[in-house]
Amino acid sequence: MKNSTNADNELSTAEKKIEYFENNCQVQSALKVITGKWKTSIIKTIASQCPKRFGILKKELDNIAQGTLTTVLRELENDGLLHREVYAEVPPRVEYMLTDKGKRLLPILEDLEQWYQSK
Repeated sequence: MKNSTNADNELSTAEKKIEYFENNCQVQSALKVITGKWKTSIIKTIASQCPKRFGILKKELDNIAQGTLTTVLRELENDGLLHREVYAEVPPRVEYMLTDKGKRLLPILEDLEQWYQSK
């Protein structure tokens, strides 16, 4: 049997509290959806002219790598913020648009920007 110290007990209690917080805090869960270097920029770029094609997104976000853009678009789609429409054309055409959930996020992002600017 392993001897337990107070430090071990405190650590496991702290870890349990963190785990509980992460699993039960809706704000934390919401922030995970929009956290990332490019996510809010992509959302706002698509919102400025919806729908938006991949190539246009790449041009407007000129420092983003193509693979990164693809990955982030997939994450946003999986989280229900974007809809991806593929057209059966040659060459293939893919457009991205905000879902209703994505549109509801826009005023929240604006509020966050105003909150941050009001230091």
